[in-house]
Amino acid sequence: MSQVQSAAKQVDAVVVGAGFAGMYGIQRLREKGLKVQGFEAGHSVGGTWYWNRYPGARVDSQAYIYQYWFSDELIKEWDWSERFPAQPETEKYLNHVADKFEIRKDFQFETKVEAAKWDDGAKRWTVTTDKGDVVSAQFLLMSTGGLSAPLVPPFKHHEKFKGQIIHTGRWPKEGVDFAGKKVGVIGTGATGIQVVQTIAPQVGQLTVYQRTANYTIPMRNPKYDDADRAGLKAGAKAMHKRVNSTFAGFDYDWQATDLMAMNPEAREAQLNEWFADGSLGFWIGSIQGVLMDESINAVFSDFVKRKIRARVHDPKVADLLVPDDHGFGTRRVPLETKYYEAFNQPNVKLVSVKKTPIVEFTERGIRTTEGEQELDIVIFATGFDAGTGALTRVDVRGEGGQSLRDDWNQHGIHTTMGLQVHGYPNMFMTMAPYSPAAAFCNVPTCLQQQVDWIADCVDYVRKTGKQAIQPGAEIENNWLAHHDEVANLTLVPKTNSWYMGSNVEGKPRRLLAYAGGAQNYRAVCDDLKAKQYQGFEIA
Repeated sequence: MSQVQSAAKQVDAVVVGAGFAGMYGIQRLREKGLKVQGFEAGHSVGGTWYWNRYPGARVDSQAYIYQYWFSDELIKEWDWSERFPAQPETEKYLNHVADKFEIRKDFQFETKVEAAKWDDGAKRWTVTTDKGDVVSAQFLLMSTGGLSAPLVPPFKHHEKFKGQIIHTGRWPKEGVDFAGKKVGVIGTGATGIQVVQTIAPQVGQLTVYQRTANYTIPMRNPKYDDADRAGLKAGAKAMHKRVNSTFAGFDYDWQATDLMAMNPEAREAQLNEWFADGSLGFWIGSIQGVLMDESINAVFSDFVKRKIRARVHDPKVADLLVPDDHGFGTRRVPLETKYYEAFNQPNVKLVSVKKTPIVEFTERGIRTTEGEQELDIVIFATGFDAGTGALTRVDVRGEGGQSLRDDWNQHGIHTTMGLQVHGYPNMFMTMAPYSPAAAFCNVPTCLQQQVDWIADCVDYVRKTGKQAIQPGAEIENNWLAHHDEVANLTLVPKTNSWYMGSNVEGKPRRLLAYAGGAQNYRAVCDDLKAKQYQGFEIA
């Protein structure tokens, strides 16, 4: 053991991140008998629901599947208020879980992990933080989140702006007063849509800067009464089984409906029925052809375009809000509530930055090629360096001191099922590239499945008296080839989006999420476990 290792605090595992996966990681690893140290940059637990407290932030998976399954008592005692809870309720739930299972005691908060370095001789990780902590651990679990590294586009002179600039992913806990203010929102993805529809009635003037129009689904969000909650709790075990057997970890799945064989009236009726559910079921609970067949995708795209136009009074504004460069579902599909109606308000202006690009920030606001707009507040709803950003912002070094950041930059992003990376023994990840959790899955479904697999893998290594495990180069290359083969069967790679990494300049263009289905991914993981991690290097 090196001098650094011997002087460090000794634990069995370090968990980075106190979100949904990190909290569960602490719970499961403790159950396996490990001494665990968690680190979290925020003041408390919650992950994305701690950081993203912007106006309108709301989950778009139904409450009854956006939860933990490991405790029957927890399920019975927690009461969800509505189908799609807002951020404060989800954050409250995660805090309740942390308190109930005493998860906080193993986390050190307000602490950022700066580096994690593998010691080839000791076969342990040395983890260092911005607070000066040095911890030695056999295992490292990076639960840093797939959408947790905010992107701020390099707008010219934005530092000159005298008003307030806020990124939605780092929203101030004390909130923001919008009354009578001139506000600009840059970005109209899922986050920008939630912000715009929420603050439009509050502000004095709202200017929305849109690069890419998105398809959306109107959210149907009924409140729950005691009878609703009792029914959901009674069916929890069946629901748990159900979500683990579907393509995207939801309680709905692809249907066998032959949409194209229907006459136009029947087809329209079927689309309206799916659309009226007000959930992501219209996207990933209808028919698989929507993601794989251009003619079917065109039918869905045309249907949603007509729905958008019917809600916008000004045809010229509607033209801007209707997508014209991609098909339905090939980018992230947000749920919305009266988003399009916001653009019927006289105090809301839509600016297409494709037609009139942003030139620079000024002291008073933003100047486009069309002119200057005075603003008091600018909100960046500009997204994240998805999948990789939170991992590469830590100085991770594997065998021989190899930098993960440099490795991925030079050789392309590579993982084995988004769980481990060849060359980085005993480092596990959740919501990382090339797993369904990176985009195509109800996050709690896939994250719990991943953490369960990781905990069992760690337990296997310890019980067999080994020190380290990592995927072999062959199994990793085979997974990447399979991933690409499946991805190219879909329409998704034809569209630029964060799914493909194309929102980050210089990032290798490859579908970040496994598109073969969460249920198939689970089966592969289970098979690896049953075969005692065949293809992995265990030393």
